[in-house]
Amino acid sequence: MFESLNIRNYRVFDDLEMNGLHRVNLIAGRNNTGKTSLLEAIFLLCGAGNPRTGANGYILRATDFGQESILHALEILWKNMFHALDAGRPIEIEGVHGEHGAAHLEISLEVWRGASEIASNSFDGAPTSQISADKALTFRYKDRNCADEARVGHVRPVPTGLEMNHPDTPNPVSARIEFSRTGDIRDDAALLGDLRLRKHGDFLLDALRIIEPNLASVEVVYMGGTPMIWGDIGLSELIPLPAMGEGMTRLARIVLGMSSVPGGVLLVDEVENGIHHSAMVGVWQAIGRAAERFDVQVFATTHSFECIQDAYKGLGKCGFKYYRLDKGKGGETQEAVEYSHDMVKMAISRHMEVR
Repeated sequence: MFESLNIRNYRVFDDLEMNGLHRVNLIAGRNNTGKTSLLEAIFLLCGAGNPRTGANGYILRATDFGQESILHALEILWKNMFHALDAGRPIEIEGVHGEHGAAHLEISLEVWRGASEIASNSFDGAPTSQISADKALTFRYKDRNCADEARVGHVRPVPTGLEMNHPDTPNPVSARIEFSRTGDIRDDAALLGDLRLRKHGDFLLDALRIIEPNLASVEVVYMGGTPMIWGDIGLSELIPLPAMGEGMTRLARIVLGMSSVPGGVLLVDEVENGIHHSAMVGVWQAIGRAAERFDVQVFATTHSFECIQDAYKGLGKCGFKYYRLDKGKGGETQEAVEYSHDMVKMAISRHMEVR
């Protein structure tokens, strides 16, 4: 697990430090204090310098722009990643992991002068045909496996798609982001199939029974050639998981997401979305069990006081760590205020504002 993080020059963060990280970490804060940005930064660090993460829809925060505008759109979106739009100063993300040691990622927007000498590829598989010395998002990653040299990768837009190069290196820590109201039913079905293959299929069933006690089984069923998770709740036929409500799909994706990154990190934005507050204590207990079962570290954000209260009830004294992101002095630098178990207990008992 990550024990500490340091994020510099990324979106709202001038210089953010987080220490004493736990297996389950809950983060709150007002709007524009960087909750989602924190998850993005961890995702980028776990990418181990793979420049493909710089074109991920989660990082770009934009998924649909015309091909004719890609040359200009990506540079604008990438510039927005830098604190105060200062692309002249690199983004730096550092973490200390209990098993893998220290890792450092530097991201800069600069001219890729060696582009014409490097083999290229694009996301759609079509080779690039026009190469020029345009701006590229450049990744420099270093950990204890890199010896003395950082791994360097680049990605930049060209008329036919995206051109990139990066060293073929494994990610020491895998990561997955779960945003509310996003996901793919085919991916859900594939993850359940993999879970079943490892004889852990009942783990998902037990978690979903927190919301739907009548659930007898979950199955992968193909309809029109598309796989989807269906469930038996005692009716004459199975029904698709999304038809059981947003909460069921949300919890399933959280549990399946953890199963897909064993030993890694799951990043959950607005964890309570779609789930009724009456079920959240049980949901937190399920998250805690899944995190232990799959050896996954969880970072989750919330806007809800009830969600913090339910995490305290469901996970107990040593089950999670709570942080609130605040504006620092001068209104720019962000601070991650760490709350001890006793501070959380006091805040809940006195209904103090800690979000």
